[in-house]
Amino acid sequence: MKILVDARELGKRPPGVGRYLLQLLRHWGARPDAASREIVLCAPTITAATRALGFRTLEAGGNGGTAWEQTRLPGIARGESPDVLFCPAYTSPLFTSVPIVVTIHDISFTAHPEWFTFREGLRRRALTKLSARRATSVITVSHFSAEEIAAAYGVPRLRIHVIHHGITHLPRPAAVPREPLVLFVGSIFNRRHLPELMAAVRRLLPHIRGLRLAIVGENRTQPRQDLSAEAAALDIADVVDLADYADDEGLASLYARARVFVFVSDYEGFGLTPLEALGAGVPPVVADTAVARETCGDAAVYVPAGNVEALASAIRLLLTDDHARMRVLEAGPAVLAQYSWERAASETLQVLEQAARR
Repeated sequence: MKILVDARELGKRPPGVGRYLLQLLRHWGARPDAASREIVLCAPTITAATRALGFRTLEAGGNGGTAWEQTRLPGIARGESPDVLFCPAYTSPLFTSVPIVVTIHDISFTAHPEWFTFREGLRRRALTKLSARRATSVITVSHFSAEEIAAAYGVPRLRIHVIHHGITHLPRPAAVPREPLVLFVGSIFNRRHLPELMAAVRRLLPHIRGLRLAIVGENRTQPRQDLSAEAAALDIADVVDLADYADDEGLASLYARARVFVFVSDYEGFGLTPLEALGAGVPPVVADTAVARETCGDAAVYVPAGNVEALASAIRLLLTDDHARMRVLEAGPAVLAQYSWERAASETLQVLEQAARR
């Protein structure tokens, strides 16, 4: 079987779709039956890291935007004649005879159009809806998202496959003690309430000696939130560390040092980093939403999104109460057992093979 992969996201910094695709490809390449299929990675530019994965690559030129996806990628598909085209980032070509499998991680732009500019939201809604309807199969990452896609886009539920992400277990640095460090990792959106997290930390400073807050993620807020200015206004700039990116070594160090992880989001399709934190021994505080309950189960402390007082209380509990910490962490193994990149890669291959047969 020949699989053509839209690999545009591999050149971007994780976390995100690039990290998702990278994990699938690594596990596909390591399978005992890897030689039975040809995987071709196509992108405007091919990085050295992408070539190092060991698959055939096609550097197609262009800027990788919507026009590239809708014109150049179908032309490449005609030339390559794959059995199936895998599009891991929400949208796919609308005019091609090749069977398509598209992964739609969430539909925030449809569920909450107010979070996007008019032009960006319109583009995302239209292309994702048409891609979902055009695709032979749709993959998504939670039952919550599957029901949303079916209801919003009119896609038959039987064509939507729920495949959970896996969890990447970063190596714990030796002899690194836990600190009163509160950690957030993920792209920064308005719905993730980072100003409220800062306000909660400000409330706790008189009570928790040495308290610090680390926020790691690209700022993609709309309208723009200036988190540096927010920290200065709260007079906590000296205890807040902001970074738009951390490599695996840097993340491993943060997870090893942190005592609490906070990811309070109004809306997610899945929510990967709270589970990664849990796997690193850091109890998470998350918003009390349907998808968070689905993915984290008993292995989290839940708070109403946007409630600074409740958030401060939950953080203080996990910083100071060892029994509360252990209750969350002891529930972790049963929750984390549901998430495996090896399983995700295998189940994704099954969907691709089914689509190719059709």
